[in-house]
Amino acid sequence: MPSLDRHDNVFVLDLGDGENRFHPDWIGAVGAALDEVEKAEGPRALVTAATGKFYSNGLDLEWLFAHADAYHDYVVSVHELFARLLSLPVVTVAALQGHTFAAGAMFSLAHDFRVMRADRGYWCLPEADIDIPFTPGMAALIQSRLTPRTAHEAMVTARRYGGADAAAAGIVDRAVPEEAVPSTALDIARAQSAKAGATLGTIKARMYAPALTTLRDTTNPLG
Repeated sequence: MPSLDRHDNVFVLDLGDGENRFHPDWIGAVGAALDEVEKAEGPRALVTAATGKFYSNGLDLEWLFAHADAYHDYVVSVHELFARLLSLPVVTVAALQGHTFAAGAMFSLAHDFRVMRADRGYWCLPEADIDIPFTPGMAALIQSRLTPRTAHEAMVTARRYGGADAAAAGIVDRAVPEEAVPSTALDIARAQSAKAGATLGTIKARMYAPALTTLRDTTNPLG
């Protein structure tokens, strides 16, 4: 399960050491961590990281298929997590040490910055291959954070981007050796920690207002 630690002005949220899929309990734990970061005072920033082969492999489809009657509420909770992170009033950095797929890739896009391992691991939106359409909220998030050309390629072709390719496409900000992923993410976060607060939250809320409105549409989240 996710766990939150603090290194001076930087909170580090470890998403886990498995596939880190979006089980309802996992979503709740991440949300509670974001509560703690948001309620803290003074300079602060957030790094999310993981341990092992995966950063996040996306939605918990096994749980979802077993709880089909909860589909609407589940999607709403995923959208709210994306919206919460996208508008969080602190600078956020995703440290992508492993595979980052589907909703996990969207979760990474909700961060302000992304650092990815250069030599192994893929960033991918596989929905076109697995026959699951993007919800309006998911599409809005992706298109708000990527250039039109990159969003089109990533969403339509389900391309798997390695670290160098992801950096070249503007999906991630840095592609670095495995051992440098955590320290690079911490350095970026630490340098921006003084910006935390209401002004930053307002800037993000206004910058991403259309995507946030779509993500927070609870009446028709599936389109």
